[in-house]
Amino acid sequence: MRLVGYIRVSTGRQLDGYGLDVQEKHVRQKHVRRWCREGGHRLGRTIYRDEGRSGTLESAERPGLADALTEIEDGTADGIIAPNLNRFARTLVVQEAILAQIWKHGGHAFTAGSGEVHPDDPDDPMRTAMRQMIGVFAQLERSMIAARLRRGRREKAEQGGYTYGAPPYGWRAHQKELAEAEAEQAARARARQLRDEDELSFREIAAVLDAEGIRPKRGDRWHPETVRRMLANPTDKPPTLYPRQRTS
Repeated sequence: MRLVGYIRVSTGRQLDGYGLDVQEKHVRQKHVRRWCREGGHRLGRTIYRDEGRSGTLESAERPGLADALTEIEDGTADGIIAPNLNRFARTLVVQEAILAQIWKHGGHAFTAGSGEVHPDDPDDPMRTAMRQMIGVFAQLERSMIAARLRRGRREKAEQGGYTYGAPPYGWRAHQKELAEAEAEQAARARARQLRDEDELSFREIAAVLDAEGIRPKRGDRWHPETVRRMLANPTDKPPTLYPRQRTS
């Protein structure tokens, strides 16, 4: 089979640990190449990367994964290989959706640690249970990390510090409130024009924005789902990013 590699790292801190370089070596290391060769598979030159992208995001929100899946959909590749299953997803729902997308187009999913992730088999319910248990524990791990972050944010908020991540497209954080980001608001307006006046699809709008040099908040290019979400609530200002202060 012709396989494409995929690696993902959620935060900049991970770049110093089990980050993209380590994962890439994991995917390309000798035993993986030997495994591919002995099974009649070929690992492509391209290993798709998503830097600073959460494993809770759907495939459309991760340009690297979206490109890897496109190769499977187009028949350019027969399957995709990642270092382990939680590189595909950190929640069970997203994990199952991504795997379903791979299998829907006749593709195969592999991990360097355990080989092929097989589709459901009605005669082998344990297969599904074991795969989903991996997803459950990945989700649990992420939830525990998120709980620790929330505690830290609450403590920081009580001291008057900024406590949340990047604002949505079109907005920026300013003095504990959300203010409009002029360039991003212009991009939102351009996308809305293409949607309402020119009646373009989200995919076509993404192509136009890329061609005009307009960039999303993260990544190098737009994807249809990113455009759809940006336009889902084009006029209402998002609420403040700060939690209520606890009263004594």
